[in-house]
Amino acid sequence: MTRVSIVKVAGRERERIAAGVRRAVELAGGLADRIRPGMRVMIKPNLVAPPPSAKSGACTSPLVCQAVADVVRELGATPIIAESSARGADTEAAYRIMGYDALRGLGYDVVDLKQDTVVQAKVTNGRILTEIATFELATQVDAIISVPVMKTHDQGQITLALKNLKGLVTDGDKRRIHLEGMFEGATDLVAHFKPVFAVVDALIGQEGMGPLLGMPVELDLILAGADLVAVDAIAGRVMGFAPDEVPITRAAAARCLGTLDESQIEVVGERVADVQRRFVRSEEDDRIDSAGIAVVHSEGTCTGCRNGLLSSLFDMKADGTLDRARGVTVIAGPTPIPDGVSQEMLVSVGSCSLPEARRLLRYVRGCPPNNVDIVRALLAAGRDDPAPRCVP
Repeated sequence: MTRVSIVKVAGRERERIAAGVRRAVELAGGLADRIRPGMRVMIKPNLVAPPPSAKSGACTSPLVCQAVADVVRELGATPIIAESSARGADTEAAYRIMGYDALRGLGYDVVDLKQDTVVQAKVTNGRILTEIATFELATQVDAIISVPVMKTHDQGQITLALKNLKGLVTDGDKRRIHLEGMFEGATDLVAHFKPVFAVVDALIGQEGMGPLLGMPVELDLILAGADLVAVDAIAGRVMGFAPDEVPITRAAAARCLGTLDESQIEVVGERVADVQRRFVRSEEDDRIDSAGIAVVHSEGTCTGCRNGLLSSLFDMKADGTLDRARGVTVIAGPTPIPDGVSQEMLVSVGSCSLPEARRLLRYVRGCPPNNVDIVRALLAAGRDDPAPRCVP
């Protein structure tokens, strides 16, 4: 049996959050067997991008990371909070909005990995990755603790402790993982970096069009455990997702990186049934506007392509460019090309597209494709300045 703890936090004050984190860590077996005196320990939050506000549920609370850092210090080790935000996103701005600068003022080491030295590292037995461009600090620490925030994800259903490791590669490799296969690529990173523990910040999570622009969900929970697959499986259950619905959880379990078999997971603290709250899924977010845009997909098209496309429309609505995509037809996944639509008004997305769809003027490769590339193709459709036939 592997153990996952769920703890209800009795308030948002620093002391109450710290007490909740400590109890969650202790109930899950503690860190003493994994963290020894003299070790350098990376505490890896999820700061995907500068959020709309510190209470949006998009980023890990600094108070949760502070509490984890204090536990690590008490074991005689040196904690280092470190993150590299999403491709093109400003990590320092995310730190500033979330309040991590206050931790720096208190003497905590808070590192923007995008300012660190980049090094190459071999990935043993990787399915997608054989070598990665990572950060020197990630290769020098003795242990990594994943500290994600509980939220939905437009392409992966949810993003928790496992997917959080994607922040340990450069922007270029973040994009490469999308192109070659995000779910298996993220699992390669888990297998390579071997995080020793996870603490999930479920104080304020996010539902709907996560991981950045979803709607806040206040749960006031902390989850913890040493088996990241089990932690994600139980956290997903709290959100209303079965473990095998989530591609990364499923992929990591298939490689024996942990268990998603709930008969082999002991939940301690709160019961799942008592704290469960079904999160609105990305595709259910009623703020999505697809009027005038034909979205065609067939059986076998995964949520990565389907929801990634919807997320791209959401992004275009936010930046005022959505009207420029009206009239476009988008083919997602292994879907036949519809009759009667000119190539100029067609966009195909996804590495699993049929051969004829990959030969269209505007084909966006990726598994799943990155939103930036989908938006670029949508804006070019029907224009005199078409995007390249294949967005690399």
